[in-house]
Amino acid sequence: MTASRSVGGGSAERSRTGNGSASSPERSVAEAARTRPALPSLTGARWWAAFAVFLLHALVFLPVYPFQKSELFRQLHQVMPMQLGAAGVTFFFVLSGFIIYWSFRPGSSVRRFYWRRVLKIYPTHLVAAVAFVLVASVPLTRPVVWAPNLALVHTWVPKWSTVGGLNVPSWSLGAEMLFYLCFPLALPLVRRVRGERVLWVLAGLLVAIVALHTAYYLGAPGPKGIENAFAPRLVPGEASPFFELHASPAWFAQPDIPVAQSYWLSYIFPLSRLPEFFLGVLAARLVLEGRWRNTRLAPPLLALAVAYAATWVVPVNYKMSALLLAPMTAVVATLAARDLAGIRGVNASPRMVWFGNISFAFYLIQFPVMVLVTRLFIGGRQFGPVGWLGFAALCLVLSTAAAAAIYHWVDAPLMRRFAGRRTGEPARATRTPVRGISTPAAL
Repeated sequence: MTASRSVGGGSAERSRTGNGSASSPERSVAEAARTRPALPSLTGARWWAAFAVFLLHALVFLPVYPFQKSELFRQLHQVMPMQLGAAGVTFFFVLSGFIIYWSFRPGSSVRRFYWRRVLKIYPTHLVAAVAFVLVASVPLTRPVVWAPNLALVHTWVPKWSTVGGLNVPSWSLGAEMLFYLCFPLALPLVRRVRGERVLWVLAGLLVAIVALHTAYYLGAPGPKGIENAFAPRLVPGEASPFFELHASPAWFAQPDIPVAQSYWLSYIFPLSRLPEFFLGVLAARLVLEGRWRNTRLAPPLLALAVAYAATWVVPVNYKMSALLLAPMTAVVATLAARDLAGIRGVNASPRMVWFGNISFAFYLIQFPVMVLVTRLFIGGRQFGPVGWLGFAALCLVLSTAAAAAIYHWVDAPLMRRFAGRRTGEPARATRTPVRGISTPAAL
């Protein structure tokens, strides 16, 4: 049979067996183009990216003294620098583009698309923000502290007092909202690219991203060295403070806290991260049209490990995402191709899919949980590495439990009740469990 035309405007590669019937790979690609089946491996993989973010946050956002001032902490932070969490962000941005394109079928309503994205993002964001306001005692008398964050416009302002004005990890939701706004507008251009040229466009986008970060490095003020100059903000004394600085009354009282311009442009500025989303969009086209055939996960993972190691020897403008994008995109495409080929690894297990489903809430609620644990158990006392490890484990358990509650009692019910069914969505028996996927923003 002839492969069905994909949503991207191209057709899957055609191959026939000797008796004239379509081969099994072609059938899987045609089926994917028509029904958009579940991609459980991508859902499960979300948890590992969210967990990488958690490790970085636990190291930086749990003010355990004198451990954070020790040589051991410095060595640990060299092994787990900020680009550990940033790698999780990069994965989620690319994954977001992949899943959004995968789930947006011909005939889908743009208005309903926007409504579903808002419904997916804002309720969980607001729950986490309210939790942070309560546990950090945020002064509501200063709207400049919290209003931009609630509206998810805070990352457009190059000031730490705005970017970190409330629940710090929510910074990447500002980029996500830009992604969702631009997707329907750019979709006709994406569809216009001929199938055999998609890979070339993807490669060109990678080159453009490197050029953009090079421009930031050369033209914007900020650090130019290659050292991993990321560390927690420390206060005097050997006793642990009752607040990590981003959650302290002193932080919220500041009228302005500057941020290095090159860092803000490279990592936080939403427009700088927009191309990463479209890498995922193009990768989804490659998979849907049968142009991405690799199902071996080891090669892209090895390339990702090499790229991650290389972040130690490049300036900050390249550490946070630029070096990781090509192998990260290959990992996402390969995981999807494995699902279509029926290869079920650990990420596709029901338990990992559940963890992946709660990962968005897990990402957003982890900082409020860390603030609460600091106020109740850490502040005013002294702890070494064992104490930090115990509190990190406690935060992991509490964050997972809180995320599960938010997902099952807020996110999932609201999506079922108000999101509605998309045009052309298959019946419940074939509905994909990653249908409402959205990416945890991190850091």
